[in-house]
Amino acid sequence: MLDPVYRLNDPSALLSPSLLVFRSLVRRNIVAMIEMAGGPDRLRPHVKTHKMPQLVALCEEYGIHKHKCATIAEAEMTAEAGGKDVLLAYPLVGPNIERFGRLVRAYPKTVFRALVDDPGPARALSEALEGIESPVPVLIDLEVGMGRTGIAPDDSAVALAELVAKLPNLTFYGLSGYDGHVHDTDLEVRRQRADAGIAATLQFRDRLLSRGLPVPRLVMGGTPTFPIHATLNVPGVECSPGTCTLQDTSYASRFPDLPFIPAAALLTRVISRPRPGSLCLDLGHKAVAADPPAGSRVTLPELPDAQIGKQSEEHLVVETSRAESCPPGTPFLAFPSHICPTCALHRRAYVIEDGDIVAVWDVAARDRVLTF
Repeated sequence: MLDPVYRLNDPSALLSPSLLVFRSLVRRNIVAMIEMAGGPDRLRPHVKTHKMPQLVALCEEYGIHKHKCATIAEAEMTAEAGGKDVLLAYPLVGPNIERFGRLVRAYPKTVFRALVDDPGPARALSEALEGIESPVPVLIDLEVGMGRTGIAPDDSAVALAELVAKLPNLTFYGLSGYDGHVHDTDLEVRRQRADAGIAATLQFRDRLLSRGLPVPRLVMGGTPTFPIHATLNVPGVECSPGTCTLQDTSYASRFPDLPFIPAAALLTRVISRPRPGSLCLDLGHKAVAADPPAGSRVTLPELPDAQIGKQSEEHLVVETSRAESCPPGTPFLAFPSHICPTCALHRRAYVIEDGDIVAVWDVAARDRVLTF
């Protein structure tokens, strides 16, 4: 049975497939996030999950003034939405360095922060910011086990931090330690695995402090390790969960200790009944993230016995005993396993409150380029 919090009073006006955001559930997740962190000042949520300016504004309404992003477009969207403090937590290379410089100049009321893990881009960033009124705070991206970006916390990282502190137009601000490789279901196992990255980050921080280099901030983790970082009694720690603002079924099932509820869904309809016991829905992989394995990309609570079959660009076939009672046009809510790339597939989201459509939000930062 579908939880009543997801009721739709009249789905007939909704296109399918379409993205729905349940605003009261988003608010619930934001409140839970603040409670876990011990206050909004310890949060820097990642906007890549939703890419929506209205959701940035909602976080600001709750006192969350620091935001994290992965693209220039996300950073611009966040600043335009009123975000006061934006960390672009993605290595800047090529034309993106100049784009970042233009962005910083265009939004003087927003504090932008950047991340580096190599001396070359750090020097290029310094040059691109020539003439800037205030130096841009920069964090060193530490490799703490993810194996994706970052520099090992060794002598090279010390040299990089000292370089950033000396370069014009930059100021050394702190460290970023993303442990996205830690996603064990059991919280204690997750904690033990996260502890290694935390220890490496803190040891490196202490090494910099011993050399007279202040380290004001440590930006730590994502959603799975959020409960671990949230309990750290360490000054300057900022937690940067992302998925939990909208939550998805994958995280909800894998991390039952997290107090978040899926706040987004997809409206889909039956478009054909090709054979007995079979339904075809208008929910192809152009409407829902295709990175989970086929067969586990969506959950259909109203069809509890559904066996997910083949999926193509615009079609999803399911086998269910309820097929005969679901003629073409029958609507269903489908909950994506991975909400972040699912949002990026939609230009807009219908906002639902008490079962009614109350707004339409643009998924503005799904594009790679907005202005800059």
